[in-house]
Amino acid sequence: MKISFGGYILTTEYEEFLKKIKTSYKTLRYTHAMTRAQIGLFGGTFDPPHLGHLILASEAAHQLKLSRVLWMLAPDPPHKLDQPLTPLLHRLEMLKRAIADNPLFEISYLEINRPGPHYTIDTARLLAQQETNADLTLLIGGDSFRDFPQWRNPAAIVDVVRQIGVMRRPTDPFDPDAVTAQIPGLKEKVKFLDVLLQELSSSELRERIAQEKAYRYYLLPSVYEYIEEQQLYRVE
Repeated sequence: MKISFGGYILTTEYEEFLKKIKTSYKTLRYTHAMTRAQIGLFGGTFDPPHLGHLILASEAAHQLKLSRVLWMLAPDPPHKLDQPLTPLLHRLEMLKRAIADNPLFEISYLEINRPGPHYTIDTARLLAQQETNADLTLLIGGDSFRDFPQWRNPAAIVDVVRQIGVMRRPTDPFDPDAVTAQIPGLKEKVKFLDVLLQELSSSELRERIAQEKAYRYYLLPSVYEYIEEQQLYRVE
């Protein structure tokens, strides 16, 4: 069959060919929209970085299908200004060693390279400006999630990120619904991670080291070796 179009004769075969091109173009645009990078934002002092941190980041990357996890080392977090912190260079070296063998993990210098105070909302906004073709996922522990309504501008954080991955400990003494009810839109964005949890925290590790208790297997060997070499966390 032939169709007259603007003085030209088009066959139905050619018409079908044009339809396929249009369909392919729409599919290509849809696929492109679906290939946005999925970046995890994992902030902390990492003093020291331990297996619990690595488990959270690894499980988040797998369960939330993240293409990268950015470890945001906090130089001087506002909520810990009254607490002594190990010098930044030591924490940075330990973190480099902790994530060295995982290609999905990388250190972000976004907070290190700018003056404080550093708040999550500011960091998330800056990261979103830098990563225009990416969706952000905030990764936090259960204790941070419990205190999330007290963070600076939590509602704005909910708006900036695509989702919030939370690793809860079995003993976390709070009701998740009571937390999410305080901030509009939070409940829809929270994803609790299914993780084999180990009761472990950096503060507990520092105490164990100071008290000369066994701590070696709570850390990667390279981090343990660095702590021993530098004699960190010892009581002077």
